[in-house]
Amino acid sequence: MATQTFTVHGMTCDHCVHAVTTELTALSGVRGVSIDLDAGGTSTVHVDAERTLSDVDIMKALDEAGDYTLAGR
Repeated sequence: MATQTFTVHGMTCDHCVHAVTTELTALSGVRGVSIDLDAGGTSTVHVDAERTLSDVDIMKALDEAGDYTLAGR
């Protein structure tokens, strides 16, 4: 299992954390998600998965969760 870390813009509250966690957890191979929320700033998202997730995988999940974007992409 590998842990990947992503920086995400647009998260402002616990509802955002729940929405993003739900969508990321639904991805194949994901075993766990933890988020360090920086409300209104850039939050850090840690994903434990059985496989390496692509930026496209993450961006699709963020789009499903709401108006969130990967930093620098």
